[in-house]
Amino acid sequence: MADRVLHIGVDGRELIGQPTGVGRYVERVLREWTSDPAFRHRVSVFLPAPPPAHLTALGPAIQWRVERSRNSGTLWEQTRLPRAIGEAGVDVFFAAGYTAPLRSPCPFVVAIYDVSFAAHPEWFSWREGMRRRWLTARAARGAHSIVTISEFSAAEIVRYFTVDRARIRIAPPGPPDVSPAASSGRDPVVLFVGSLFNRRHIPDLIEAFALVAEKQPDARLILVGANRTNPPVDPRAIAARLGVAHAVDWREYVNDADLDRLYASARVFAFLSDYEGFAMTPMEALAHGVPSVLIDTPVAREVYGDGAVLVPLDTRAIAVALDELLHDASRRDGTLAAGRDRMGLLSWARTASTVLKALEAAAR
Repeated sequence: MADRVLHIGVDGRELIGQPTGVGRYVERVLREWTSDPAFRHRVSVFLPAPPPAHLTALGPAIQWRVERSRNSGTLWEQTRLPRAIGEAGVDVFFAAGYTAPLRSPCPFVVAIYDVSFAAHPEWFSWREGMRRRWLTARAARGAHSIVTISEFSAAEIVRYFTVDRARIRIAPPGPPDVSPAASSGRDPVVLFVGSLFNRRHIPDLIEAFALVAEKQPDARLILVGANRTNPPVDPRAIAARLGVAHAVDWREYVNDADLDRLYASARVFAFLSDYEGFAMTPMEALAHGVPSVLIDTPVAREVYGDGAVLVPLDTRAIAVALDELLHDASRRDGTLAAGRDRMGLLSWARTASTVLKALEAAAR
């Protein structure tokens, strides 16, 4: 059985359209597999639309199977996908984005990165929250094993979905693939990158920034991410109410090149989330030489430790931390050094290997 060549299926929906955290995770796993000379399995990636051109160069080990559909959501996943898996003769399937085809004709491994929709249903609309909880719970129970990205998320999966901890494997993302930029001479910019969710406390960030701007009028806050708050939060209206509209810039989306330039211009990164499975954008900031201010949560302590400034969810405490990192170069350098030590523990090769071992075990 150890020498068996497998036909591995992968849900590739998150690879198309604007890149997502799940999409980047899946892409890096595929890249690690196909760049490893010892990798001998066949991979079929199933999508509702053709893949981006840069992915088609991953090599002959991957076959892109397009099951065209205008609907790439639950209906496609639960009807078109299981039929396509069966027709392709897949041995084992990687359901890479929280849910899985519940009538899969082969064993599957599901990736669940966090369970915010179960832990905090108030953050989601009734319909969306119910859909996520129902499908993810059944995928978790039907999977041979579950992949997640932190010990915190593993404990939450056990807590909310009542699965055996032994069925969960930890495969955190690897380090961002960027060249660190020097932090000296940067502008007094506070940067946030990520979808705008209520749990990320954008109003608190803007209020804390307004306190900083009272002492440093040339400071700027840049927010990058689509607004997915529920109930809705309007960053521009909050900034206007606090008198800092001129200093707050919100961009719903930027391409990778522009994002690199924003990271290179920033002196501080702020990510005030009280619930994440890992929180990858602060790691991206760290790789670009930008230290972060994070809310002091179990997962922030697990992933970042003293490689970030951890604060309570208190506007004045957040403002003090932002101000300190904006002005104290030694504090920035010390935080960056500790953060790079943490980042050095991450490995995409190890992540891809963990996912592959889970799939090989499921196929047995």
